[in-house]
Parts: sequence; structure tokens; C-alpha cells
Amino acid sequence: MILSKESIKHIKPQPGLVIPDEKIFSLPEKVLQFGTGVLLRGLPDYFIDKANRQGIFNGRIVVVKSTGNGSSDAFDEQDALYTLCVRGIKNDVKQEETIINSSISRVIAAQENWVDVMHCAHNPNLQIIISNTTEVGITLTEDDIHLTPPHSYPGKLLAFLHARYQAFNGSAESGMVIIPTELIPDNASRLRTILIELTAKNHLDEKFIHWLRESNHFCNSLVDRIVPGRLQDKDKTAIEKQFGYNDELMIMAESFRLWAIETGNKKVKTILSFSKADKGVLIEPEIEKFRILKLRLLNATHSFACGLAHLSHFNTVKESISDGIFSTFIQNLMIHEIAKTIVSNNISYDDACNFAANVMDRFRNPYLDHHWSSISVQYSTKMKMRTVPLLIQHYEKTNEVPELMTLGFAGFILFMKCKADDAGRYFGESEGKKYKIQDDHALYFAEKWKLENIDDVVNAMVTDSEFWEGRLSNMKGFTNKLIFYINSLNDNGVLSTLRELQKTKV
Repeated sequence: MILSKESIKHIKPQPGLVIPDEKIFSLPEKVLQFGTGVLLRGLPDYFIDKANRQGIFNGRIVVVKSTGNGSSDAFDEQDALYTLCVRGIKNDVKQEETIINSSISRVIAAQENWVDVMHCAHNPNLQIIISNTTEVGITLTEDDIHLTPPHSYPGKLLAFLHARYQAFNGSAESGMVIIPTELIPDNASRLRTILIELTAKNHLDEKFIHWLRESNHFCNSLVDRIVPGRLQDKDKTAIEKQFGYNDELMIMAESFRLWAIETGNKKVKTILSFSKADKGVLIEPEIEKFRILKLRLLNATHSFACGLAHLSHFNTVKESISDGIFSTFIQNLMIHEIAKTIVSNNISYDDACNFAANVMDRFRNPYLDHHWSSISVQYSTKMKMRTVPLLIQHYEKTNEVPELMTLGFAGFILFMKCKADDAGRYFGESEGKKYKIQDDHALYFAEKWKLENIDDVVNAMVTDSEFWEGRLSNMKGFTNKLIFYINSLNDNGVLSTLRELQKTKV
């Protein structure tokens, strides 16, 4: 039995399974969503579905499949219903929920049915636009909005908004609340700027530009939820057998969820009424706080720990966190160094510690196989963006070099010790085991490591003001600590180094 509007009538209610009420299918379309990806289905669509079931938002999503890859056949066959398996851990207690999500009314393939997308511009109930077209999607291109469809996401969006402006004669009430979820800072502000630039390129009139600026609300947002997507075949089969139906759109998400939306506008808050259904939706006048918490406590912790985890031969995050010594390192890193470093007028130490506790739960999640090899992709760029600012900030606050961050940085440098094979691929080696380096700067590190002497290698890297933008060499004592820890990692191994450090430092 394939999941569909008709088949849900025959699905037996069971503990842990959420089945939608048929009344939801008659709710009006209030949201236009660009993208069918798992992040959208696992987070914004999750919140909207939950609100509909609580009788709060009472609106469904019409989805635009923006890319030319694949088709919307599975969505059509299943009436856009899909199963979201929420799996996680909180305070050492497993959390499981299986939800038949009914938030999506239909999926329109832009390439084949652009006229249907444009027809949505005439819908007076439509109030919100959501997108996740990857970070590359929010870029300015020489796009023609009169194409069917335009090439880029901003081009498609501008075409839609122009059609809406015309459909409602430029009324202020016809403006939209536009919330990008792409993982870039100030995503909505950037999108708004691109749209305004595109209006000039497409020779659109000043009255439309005024409507675009004044009647539409662009809300920066931050999303945070790990949504691995499709389950392993054996897990999917087990769930289908348990609940008695087949679902080709079934996906999994962790239990932690956060969607921070930036606005102080009362009207916008009213439109975004789905926020009342779940504490994971936060509508605030300023969301930079949440970006910093995520970037520094989740992402930077991953980066500081990644090289050390690899050198310890841990494959996944949950595997490393099950080791007492490594788990203590990660917890101490977050609580004693990162949390204290990011405290500001907007972030309290309690805020940081509470977020760190959630991160530890997420790392322990037994349902997620988050591989360190995936985290190590473009490792050097991540270190530049995520960890170097923390190192500098800590030093400027305390005039001291942080021990655990420096040890994590040492793990990174040692991990990046690599050589190219005959095919030009780069590999590192630890205890006779080779691992692949997937980093655009692999050659840089391979060249530096040709110096062989640890002191020379570290000095050459730290003093490279062009690569690190001149920041690392300003920390007095940083180079010596790096050399000390790299030698210790080489001579004693990761876990022994961590054990000794835990005895003496934190």
C-alpha cells in the first residue's frame, strides 16, 4: 500500500505514529516553497505541519521544484505526503516519533509547468515564500525574468513577485513574507539586494521597485537541524512493515530543531503564526546570537575535534563521543573555552552552556552516522572561518593561548600532513592507515610538510600571513604550544595526550 490521501484511511493508529486528519487536505495554500530538499521537508515543513495539526496556521505549502534533475512523480503518486522519522536523544533518553507530514499540497516542476507557478501569484491566500536552493542559489546572474522559467532562483522569485504585483495592482496587502533558509549570513538581505539589482537589468518600472521594497518583508533566518534524508534500506523496510504502508519519500531528522527568523514587525509575526506550535521556531528582532552559538559551539567544535578524531581512528561522531576521554575533551572544549570566549552583551554564559548541552546530546544521537570524513571535507577553509576567529577572540580576552583549541588546531595540522598519489589525489596516513584529504588547499599543506622538521613546519604555517590573513602569528606562545602538542600527538597518540591534559589543565 503506497502512502496517499486514500491509503491513510486504512493505516491503523499506533503509538508513535502521527496520522493527519483529512480536514488538513482542504486547507488553503499559504506558502510558496522553492525546493524539495530534505532540509526544507525536515524543518520548515515540519513546523508548518505541526501547526496545522494544532489548528494554528491552517495553511499548506505549494512547492516549486526548481532544478531540472529528476521529476515530481513520487510527490504526485503520494499526494505530496511523506513520512518524517524524528530520532534523537535528550538527557540520555531516546526520542522517537514517526510523522506522516501533510504540509505540502502539491509539487510543481518549474521546467515543465512554469505557468502553474505563475498562476500561484494570483492566489490571495498566499503570504509566505520559503527557499533553500543551496548557498550558490542566492547569487546575481544575468537572468531574464521573462524566460519560462528564468534560470536562477532570484530570477524565478522576481518573476513571481512581478506577476503578483500585476495581479493585485500593486496593493500593499499583496506583498509577501520572504524567508530564505540558505546557510549564509544575512541571507534575506542579500537576496533582497540581488532582486533590486535584477529589476534594473530587466528594466522594471519604479512603481514595482517601490512595491518590492516597501510591501514585501525579507526576513534573515538561521536553520539548524541535521536531516540525513533517506533511511538505510533495512530501517526503511522495518518502518514500512511496522506501519503497513510504502513511502518512497520517507526521510529522517534528528530531534533537535531550530529556525530563527529575524523580524520585529508585528504583522509579520502574525503571518508566521506557525511559530506558536513549537519552541524550535524563534522570531526575534536580531538573530546573530543564534548564528554565533551554532557556528562556534557546533561547527567549530566539529572542526577542532575532527583531526583528533581521525587520528584516533574514530569513524563517526557518536563513536568518538562514546569514548570517555574524547567526550570529556569535547565537553571541556565547549564549556571551559568556547562558551567563555563567546560571552557578550547578547550571549550569556548560561546561553552558551545550554546550547553546548544540546550539542552533546546531538553528538550522542545513536540514530545518526555522522562521519568525521564528511566533516573533514574542505577542512582548512572551515578552520579559517570557524576556529581562527575563536582563537583570536580568546587571546584578546585573556591574553592567553587556549589549551584545548590549540590542541584541536594541532590535530588539524597533523591530519593535513599529506602526499599526492600518481593520480593527483592527496592522502594522509596514521598508524599505517591511509585516509583521503578532500581539500582545495591540500597541495599547500603537502608542500609545507616537506620541511619535515616539526618546528619548521609549524613556523612556516603560523607565519604565513597571506594564508591565515596575518592573524595567527600575533598570539604570543601559540607556535610553541602547537609544536608541543604535535610532538605529543606523534609520540604518545591522541588519547594519551588528552588524558594527560585533563589531569593537569581543565
